[in-house]
Amino acid sequence: MSTKSTILRSLLISGSSLLSFCVVWEIIASTNLIPNFPGALKTFQELLWWISDPFFDNGPNDLGIGFNLLISLRRVLIGYTLAMVVAIPVGLFVGVSKTVKSSVDPYVQLLKPVSPLAWLPIGLFVFRNSEVTGIFVIFITSIWPTLINTAIGVQSVDSDVLKVAKSLGASKTNTITKVILPAVMPNILAGMRISMGTAWLVIVAAEMLLGTGIGYFIWNEWNNLYVANIFVAIIIIGITGYVLDQIFEILQLRFNYDS
Repeated sequence: MSTKSTILRSLLISGSSLLSFCVVWEIIASTNLIPNFPGALKTFQELLWWISDPFFDNGPNDLGIGFNLLISLRRVLIGYTLAMVVAIPVGLFVGVSKTVKSSVDPYVQLLKPVSPLAWLPIGLFVFRNSEVTGIFVIFITSIWPTLINTAIGVQSVDSDVLKVAKSLGASKTNTITKVILPAVMPNILAGMRISMGTAWLVIVAAEMLLGTGIGYFIWNEWNNLYVANIFVAIIIIGITGYVLDQIFEILQLRFNYDS
């Protein structure tokens, strides 16, 4: 089967399943099985209204969906970038050195299982600033997948390759930058992809308490008991998350040495 026909078939299946879902959704809403439950048509109308003017500003509690989305993305990108600056080098050293691994591993195993929202009150207490707290929560929760994946990638590098590099007189720094780092890029990107998904997941929940952002938009609409706008936000969040994930998929294909 050709690539073109595969794509068309996938689009057909996706489109038909989405249409079926919307029909069932509309039927549930129209039969009033759930009182005041908005249907797919109502949600789509609200979505069109919000994206027709996404950047209006009527005060901190009345921002367009575009402004709220940008606020969330800003927090995510800052916290995520800081996490990657720490996670990748630490992951490389953990993978290279058994001493570093034994020193760092207890902290990873201790902090990795902690719920992201558990850090929220700690951040608010320490920083006394909602913006910095949001960035801190993203940082502390998105660091682990990349760090662990990077370390695992380094440990799986063929030992014969490392022996060849050493026999050719490569220094430890050159071995890491010229041999190990290119070899583990698929692992690093896989970890970065998971970390981004985690960051985007966490920021929505965190912003319900922080104020502003797409998470606060959902919480505000819940307080207004306007469920249609909550579905609008869910659609926007899903589309944005999909786009972010696709960026990393493209990067992974770029560094897929087997293809």
